Amino acid sequence: MRWLWWSKTSVGPGENISRSRVVLSQALACLPLNVLLIGIGMSTSIVTMVIPDILDAKDGLSMNQSQASWFGSLAFLCQPLGSIFSGTIVDYFGRKKALFLVNIPHLMAWIILYFAWDVPSLFLGNALLGLGTGVMETPTCTYIGEISDSSIRGLLTTLIYSFASLGVFFSYLLGTIMSWRQAALVSIAVPLATMALMLFVPETPTWLISKSRPKEALISLCRLRGWAQPENVQDEFKELVEYHDAFTECVICTRKGGEQKQCEHSNLNIFIRQYLKYKYVFFVKETLRPFGLVIAYFFFHTMSGLTPLKPNMVNLCKALGMKFDPKTIVVTVGIVSIIMSFVTAAVVKLIGKRKLVLTSLFATACSTLALSIYAGVYLPFNVSSYKQSTFPEQNELLPVVLFTLLVSFTCMGIPWVLLSEVFPFRSRGMATSVAAAMAYIIFFLATKTSYNLEASLHLYGTFLLYAIIGFIGTIYLYLFLPETENKTLIEIEAYFEGNQKIYANDCLINGIKKYTY
Repeated sequence: MRWLWWSKTSVGPGENISRSRVVLSQALACLPLNVLLIGIGMSTSIVTMVIPDILDAKDGLSMNQSQASWFGSLAFLCQPLGSIFSGTIVDYFGRKKALFLVNIPHLMAWIILYFAWDVPSLFLGNALLGLGTGVMETPTCTYIGEISDSSIRGLLTTLIYSFASLGVFFSYLLGTIMSWRQAALVSIAVPLATMALMLFVPETPTWLISKSRPKEALISLCRLRGWAQPENVQDEFKELVEYHDAFTECVICTRKGGEQKQCEHSNLNIFIRQYLKYKYVFFVKETLRPFGLVIAYFFFHTMSGLTPLKPNMVNLCKALGMKFDPKTIVVTVGIVSIIMSFVTAAVVKLIGKRKLVLTSLFATACSTLALSIYAGVYLPFNVSSYKQSTFPEQNELLPVVLFTLLVSFTCMGIPWVLLSEVFPFRSRGMATSVAAAMAYIIFFLATKTSYNLEASLHLYGTFLLYAIIGFIGTIYLYLFLPETENKTLIEIEAYFEGNQKIYANDCLINGIKKYTY
């Protein structure tokens, strides 16, 4: 019985393998990914601890408000560049070697940040952190997808992103108990640990099969299925071989209706082949519809309040007049993020992704609106999180509560999990890479424009704009976001191949359907 994960599970002819043993083998294989995600969380959060110490600093390194806004968003601008190269690295070197090599940019970045001698060197270190994060995205998703059993893939994917929240917490904690230079030096241990752990995990069976190494692929599959014997995994191994054979068929010929006996597309110019691949794989309804939905979700999730504020979070706490030490509040934010990440992993199976997304976005918008009202009523209009001279007295408890709620509800969002399952088989790799690159561009625009919005609309107007975007996003996703939990990839693909205009299934939506169809 599948719901009893500890029960005996037959993975093929021969001896039964305990379910706990199968899960353990895959959890151990994911251990380097967990450490790598900690590194990603730390790389995206270090600027939060650097900016307060160097913004208009009188001694040592110093940067002005404009430089600080660029420094806080530069990593996001470089992440799409890393995403472009990640696919080539993964396909050429393999998943295991790729996950080893992608740590090099982060290793270099932490060293540069520790020895940073001027503002350009700080920019270079942060740019390398962004580049490394972008490069890591594809091999991480690919590896976990190819090694995991379908029955626990969703759980592993959800939990692995909880370690990114753990990395955020570690970054905030280090920035509180030591200088940002020392924090950068300590952070070097994370990519080194990831590289060391990658030496002990297997390559994915799928990639080994694609390189005509079936014996190694079988050994890898045995290890990933509870250290089973070859006869125990023969059925799954056969399916993997058939999967690879189907994948290597000419997509153009298949799209036109059946593989030709002699395909001539492989002899075409590489640029023509890429054009045809995009034409027949990417620019089709079943890919573009989920692509648009995913990008919309990333936009609404990002612009609903928290992400644009992260780089300057410490100064924002001061600008809102929060009662406690700002760095202590930021550390608390990290703890809340971890807790909510694990809560999300626990409840997603119970309530589904659709309700989780809608609840998260609506509650985030409400929290942002409450912060807007607070800023408009209690703060002078000249208060700016980028001007320390305008900060009010720090003795208010209400903004601490409101900001904690904002963090809690935002962390319940799951855009990256949705990204991994809505695209059809043929376009999954291509569409995922492009969508990830677009998401990073959205992150960059959100963080870069926060300074300009605050200068033009003040704090209350900036929060109000984010709240409006959150409410609009809630309505949009309510109408068009399908429920993907407990749905097979084939069922999800069928949603987007059909002609339905509304995918939801509740009383209001069904009423709209009744009078519009």
